[in-house]
Amino acid sequence: MSQLKGSPTRGLFGATLGFFIGFAAVSLFGPTAKLLKVPLELSPVQIGLLVAMPMLSGSLARIPFGAWVDTTGGKKPFLWLLSISAVGMAGLLILLNILHPEGLTPAYFPLVLVLGLLVGFGIATFSVGIAQTSYWFPQKKQGWALGAYAGFGNMAPGLFAWLIPIVVGLWAITGAYTIWLVFLIAGTIAYAIIGRNAYYFQLCRQGKSPDEAKKVCREYGQELFPGGGVWHGLTTAAKRWPTWFLVALYFTTFGGFLALTAWFPTFWGELFGLSLGTAGALTMMYSVLASLIRVPGGIFSDRAGGELTVILALATMLVGSLMITFSGSFGIAVTGAVIMALGMGVGNAGIFKLVPKYLPGAVGGAAGWVGGIGAFGGFAIPPLLGFFVRVQGTSGYSFGFITFITLSVISLVLAFILRRAYRVREV
Repeated sequence: MSQLKGSPTRGLFGATLGFFIGFAAVSLFGPTAKLLKVPLELSPVQIGLLVAMPMLSGSLARIPFGAWVDTTGGKKPFLWLLSISAVGMAGLLILLNILHPEGLTPAYFPLVLVLGLLVGFGIATFSVGIAQTSYWFPQKKQGWALGAYAGFGNMAPGLFAWLIPIVVGLWAITGAYTIWLVFLIAGTIAYAIIGRNAYYFQLCRQGKSPDEAKKVCREYGQELFPGGGVWHGLTTAAKRWPTWFLVALYFTTFGGFLALTAWFPTFWGELFGLSLGTAGALTMMYSVLASLIRVPGGIFSDRAGGELTVILALATMLVGSLMITFSGSFGIAVTGAVIMALGMGVGNAGIFKLVPKYLPGAVGGAAGWVGGIGAFGGFAIPPLLGFFVRVQGTSGYSFGFITFITLSVISLVLAFILRRAYRVREV
């Protein structure tokens, strides 16, 4: 044991810290879209594309980086993703310092999107941390551990959506992004010091064979081990049909969460005329609630099972979507947002309870597919919401939530199929 460093608790803390740092990129443009709209001459669809751009890299990069964990552990992928995010943040800050927001023209829009794409790599830390945490904990504690990891890490976008408007009011957008860059660099250094790979990867790095490493690790409670290299994990997971059901479910719950965290500042401001600060506070309420509920959601999934947890969560999300779509009332819209946050948060916890259950030999690959393509909803949904606004005007902000009604219904059908198939297999 003297050759091994860290513990499951430290592994969980390090992964959560790294994810918290990188995941703040979800709120990169959402709280400041209003400031960039005029100089860049953005249409509603372009605003949707702007706020969603970090989610494109943040979702697709999850696939290879999540699978990379199966070969090297999570620390190296974490550091690469956080470093790329810092480079993008520095580039964006340099651009704003040279031109200032009012100096931007539509010609700079593609460059702003590219820099947002780089910053979004930090969002991809999610699948890396999921795999890293899964290898640290036994199956019976997976729900709690993954719920705690995702719950506390997920708080970053909401907190930044609230803080950015405050800092913008004090030091303008350049001051806000400067503080963010310092936070990102300091957090990356902190993760480099604190983060630890699971014992198996440490022993393999020390020259132990996979069989020798597994034998030692089982004595200390590690149950999950990678089945092969990066492509092995991806191909193994891709051949299993439950992987794609989980991808679709995660597109709805987590992709939807990302989309709303980016879209809500615009939604509250444009539909109800709220200030930047108030819209940010409401977005924080939604995001933090959806994040923290993952912790009890994970515990519940340990007891009730992931399938039942997901079904109940999707039904809750459907109710909230209906309220926002057809109410037209601010109070009911806020209530609907709270209900959606509860459903999405618990659903996210339940889905990743099922990943190591269905694919124990390729957790990294499965986390890559589910977290990557599933999170793509964060990129795909905001431009669609912007399209409803373009077609219907201001009323399109609320009616656009019919998108979430549709996704909820489809996902409920898939969740029932998954549950039925599991029961048949158990019998």
